[in-house]
Amino acid sequence: MIGILIGIEREHQRVSKKIFAGVRTFALACIIGMIATFTSKLAGIEILIITAVFFAFLCATIAYTTNIVYGQPGITSPIALFCTFLLGILVAMDYYLFAIVGAVVLTFLLIEKKPLHSFAEHLSDKEILNAVQFLAIAFILYPIMPDKTFFGVVNPRFAILVVVLVSLISFSSYVSLKKFGTQWGISYSGLLGGFVNSEATTGALSSMSKNRPNLIDATYTGILLSNTAMLIRNLAIALIVDPSGRFALLMLPPQLIVILASSLITLIKRKSFDTTDEPLKISSPFALGPAFRFGAGFTIILIIATIANDIAGPIGIYAMALGGFVSSAAVTVSMATLAVNGSTSFSTAAQAAVLASIVSTSAKVVLVKMSGSDELFVRARNTFVLLVLIGLVALAGWSYYMHLGIY
Repeated sequence: MIGILIGIEREHQRVSKKIFAGVRTFALACIIGMIATFTSKLAGIEILIITAVFFAFLCATIAYTTNIVYGQPGITSPIALFCTFLLGILVAMDYYLFAIVGAVVLTFLLIEKKPLHSFAEHLSDKEILNAVQFLAIAFILYPIMPDKTFFGVVNPRFAILVVVLVSLISFSSYVSLKKFGTQWGISYSGLLGGFVNSEATTGALSSMSKNRPNLIDATYTGILLSNTAMLIRNLAIALIVDPSGRFALLMLPPQLIVILASSLITLIKRKSFDTTDEPLKISSPFALGPAFRFGAGFTIILIIATIANDIAGPIGIYAMALGGFVSSAAVTVSMATLAVNGSTSFSTAAQAAVLASIVSTSAKVVLVKMSGSDELFVRARNTFVLLVLIGLVALAGWSYYMHLGIY
């Protein structure tokens, strides 16, 4: 079945070009890998070595014939054929999960040829360098960092892990922005950009309104959707730090009310989804600068919040919500960490995280004033003040609800 799955995809390519290996060949390659492995357990490892060398020679011959004789550049099919042979070996060694996952991933890569090529073509040299540096952090720096808590607050390995995971959330939206640009509409680009960096997205969209007055309606909607994405992202971050879901659940009611209010206002106020050739200028979430700034930001907030909690109790924790002017995500990570470590109650930390999201929402007005047109500022000011008031009322009601001990 593994060979057939991969072979069907390769057979599908026969329509556009000549292929040397289809469904039967890939199925046979997988079966031969399995049989050779079973046989080697009885007759010796030599039979598996001979079979592997045969398939390596066969794949090299296919690559030579395809590229040199027929002049069709590419060695994907012979490499996929040899990989299928190796998957058969994994099946014979009882590594079924690895074999199945490997087959699915291999088929996905073969199917997604055009999207992957298109994405690679749109990457700049700087973005590729950023990705390599980020991988170095994830797979080299993270494993060697000490997995212990210093001063009762900071765990270096956990800090890097959070940076990696949050950046991955942003990266999925960044890929969509790179692929589609603003052809899906400025509003949708604002939504995607909000998952990357809502502040940068707000600034970029506001600048568009100053240079392109005809896009004010679209940029206004995009900024609203960007803020909505920020609120959703903070809930996702809460789940990352506290996989039990307790912290995110305590954040959910007031956060969800603001999300719904923002979505409703967007539907009511929306007038157009204009497109433009002007791209949103948002830095790559894999860039080392933003990644380390985020890591340093929530670490500093975590340390200050711990000290504030020791000195002023819950009031000190609530005061840290002002960090939402800089990064509500960093505040959310810090509050969740304090709650998980037992430094403060889950309810107090969750309320502070929601308050940070509300503070970040209010900061959008300042960003629009600095970067956008006067007309956009008036519209954004009225809307975001309303959202802040709704958020504060929702948070107050939810706090009272929890104080009664009903939750």
